[in-house]
Amino acid sequence: MNQTKKIAVIPGDGIGPEIVAEAVKVLKAVESQCGYSFEFSYLTAGGIAVDQLGTPLPEETLEESKQADAVLLGAVGGPKWDRHPVHLRPEQALLGLRKGLGLFSNLRPVVLFEGMEKSSSLKPEVIAGVDLLVVRELTGGIYFGEKKRSKTEQGEVASDLLIYHEYEIERIVRQAFEIARKRKKRVTSVDKANILESSRLWRSIVDRIAEDYPDVEYEHMLVDNCAMQIVRRPADFDVIVTENMFGDILSDEAAILTGSIGMLPSASLADGSFGLYEPVHGSAPDIAGKGIANPAATILSAAMMLRYSFDALEAADQVENAVKNVLRTYRTVDIAEPEHQQVGTEEFGDLVVDRLQSCKKP
Repeated sequence: MNQTKKIAVIPGDGIGPEIVAEAVKVLKAVESQCGYSFEFSYLTAGGIAVDQLGTPLPEETLEESKQADAVLLGAVGGPKWDRHPVHLRPEQALLGLRKGLGLFSNLRPVVLFEGMEKSSSLKPEVIAGVDLLVVRELTGGIYFGEKKRSKTEQGEVASDLLIYHEYEIERIVRQAFEIARKRKKRVTSVDKANILESSRLWRSIVDRIAEDYPDVEYEHMLVDNCAMQIVRRPADFDVIVTENMFGDILSDEAAILTGSIGMLPSASLADGSFGLYEPVHGSAPDIAGKGIANPAATILSAAMMLRYSFDALEAADQVENAVKNVLRTYRTVDIAEPEHQQVGTEEFGDLVVDRLQSCKKP
């Protein structure tokens, strides 16, 4: 990665600006210590954009994001905008960015960091060794199908169309197998093929694509069984690939394994190397401005950016290792145990930077 990489930064609402600032701080440290070159441009989206510009996703934000090599997003939304019409809800910025940027895949790694066992509601022996990745299809399924609502003599009736095209399934499944090749070489494809025709199409395509990856072990699993196995034997999973709604639910369920949603990063990827990176958690307006928000998930999202958009694998490892090292001694208030020293948002970012080691560009 010799040329300057353009990063569009969208701080968003609530704690978004605070946690994004720490992730940018870490990226600038990587820039100086590892010889990379980043150019940051700051854009507006979410509730703040509604207040200032009358729209959750200004056209300028979308267009400048398209010109970037990657997008770093904080968090959007909050109770302040709950009563707004649907088209003025901050969450529409996320949907608009996903559609406008061609983001078809959402990656959510679920890793149990050393010392976080006490924070999980599951037994330590159950969650030991958890390191899985949920690969969720983002553009199809029931969320994007035609929606209808009408009145009949029997009362109101509503419908949501669940539709998937072959190409949508092919690209997400192939991506999951490619990722698995770089991990533990195991794929679990999750569907509801005993009931849904769309799932039967999904399963047939998985079987066909798996033939191209003889080195990757794979299995099919019904979504209800998967939901149970994630909390029963989570360490047995490597890569879970599934459709939009199932992925939404299962990735949130898997979050409980880590003990805190404040530790979970995510990446939404398009064709090629472009991606949008954001923490899984929300904007937490109740603690905004207090300097106590946990920036770990956003910093780890920046590490995913280094890995998936910039192919800076060593730098990504360095950031992740630095976060692990900090967590052994220091914690923000949301995940602190008696044996840890509590630190604020900025101090946590400083500690991560202090533990970064020099690395070489690929």
